[in-house]
Amino acid sequence: MRLLIVLALIAPLFSRQSRAANRPPNIVFILIDDMGWKDVGCNGSKFYETPNIDALAGRGMRFTDAYAACPVCSPTRASILTGKYPARLNLTDWLPGRPDMNSQKLLRPKIVNHLPLDENNLAKALKAVGYRTAIIGKWHLGGGKFLPEKQGFDVNIGGTAGGSPPGGYFNFKTPTMSAANGDEYLTDRITDEAEKFIDQNKDGPFFLYLSHYAVHIPLQSKQAMLAHYQQKIRPDDPQNNPTYAAMVQSVDEGVGRVIAKLDALHLSDNTLIVFTSDNGGLSVKEGPKTPSTSNAPLRAGKGYLYEGGIREPLIVVYPGIKPGSTSDVPVISNDFYPTLLNLAGAHLQSGQIVDGVDLMPLLSGSGKIDRGALYWHYPHYANQGGKPGGAIRAGNWKLIQFYEDMHVELYNLADDVGESHDLAAKMPDKAAELTKKLGDWRKAVDARMPTPNPNFGKPAARPGAAEKKNGAAIEDGPAKAALLSDWDRD
Repeated sequence: MRLLIVLALIAPLFSRQSRAANRPPNIVFILIDDMGWKDVGCNGSKFYETPNIDALAGRGMRFTDAYAACPVCSPTRASILTGKYPARLNLTDWLPGRPDMNSQKLLRPKIVNHLPLDENNLAKALKAVGYRTAIIGKWHLGGGKFLPEKQGFDVNIGGTAGGSPPGGYFNFKTPTMSAANGDEYLTDRITDEAEKFIDQNKDGPFFLYLSHYAVHIPLQSKQAMLAHYQQKIRPDDPQNNPTYAAMVQSVDEGVGRVIAKLDALHLSDNTLIVFTSDNGGLSVKEGPKTPSTSNAPLRAGKGYLYEGGIREPLIVVYPGIKPGSTSDVPVISNDFYPTLLNLAGAHLQSGQIVDGVDLMPLLSGSGKIDRGALYWHYPHYANQGGKPGGAIRAGNWKLIQFYEDMHVELYNLADDVGESHDLAAKMPDKAAELTKKLGDWRKAVDARMPTPNPNFGKPAARPGAAEKKNGAAIEDGPAKAALLSDWDRD
């Protein structure tokens, strides 16, 4: 009798293991909007509280030198889904992009305003090998025929052409997801929908692209959390925005709920989890009265090619990855595509170009990745103040080239992660070497460059000819930039 009882107890375990062994792994890709590298406890934040994200790092590998392919949203998201540099896609700015102004020396190049339908993106590739695919949350890669359901996703809950939370965090409304009442919080609702999808597809395999709108502005948090962070503010800590801190806490709670759901359904042993962000934290005033966050010791933030604009938190969890391990190997958002495809048993199409590399040798501890430098191309003026430029990281060396006059800045990140000591004048040979590599790469990917602005410095257009918002004229200059970015701010 005892033997029968024991067999009855362990039979479900063997059954789960058998099912897991006979199917590809589930994939949960958690993408946070505008979360900076320093916005999580495991990367050093003392103000924000992220126990669930920190615990996730304890289950897998934390990358210290992980990068987004662009300092703003849409291009990075396109790189994740295609494995290509944004410059190769000619999708190099948030969509639809910041309009040109007379205050700019350069005009932006024309960009593609959607994820091209002919790209064999992650959803399409995984669906082709039997995955159930879902995006829950932010899309921001085109509307109409370019929405997620036209791009290989079986399920789209909350994804639209826009980049900002649709209606805010308490009054959100999209064709596929709307607030039940004025108290429902968008971050919580996205997590609710993620749990439902996991429940409904527990027999998998599934690909869940869990793409939070948080912690993007507008800064709106649940009131109950604010008092706690208001009491934690310290004058010596540049991270001191209590509303933003509460938004981070809501994200962290959502991560904890998703992990708990996977554990409860005994799916964790056959699920790869990625946690990352799409660009650096918003470190300047843009809409709110104070900046969202500080990326210190990194320089600058969203919209800039300095480390604060492109270095991201990254945690990857999967059986076989040493728990609590770290890697200081530079990786970039292009790398997710080949990594996830290889893990799922999917294959590239004939002639398909991929700029990323498979990270499994790093994740498994079995070897190194074969890659040269990392590159960036952002030929645009950012709402946050960044100017058109490109960058290259080769080893610990990083060079930034500014397209207005093509001057360069050179930094050794091993000694100067805050990019405060420009070595270009002291090391002209190294600067010239990296400048040439960056230029050669731009040619190789057919990167579009900005052009001189014939209207630079001229008076703004008369009010009757200016763009209008709600019937009111928008003058050229900073006020115009702020208003235009309100339409579809990234």
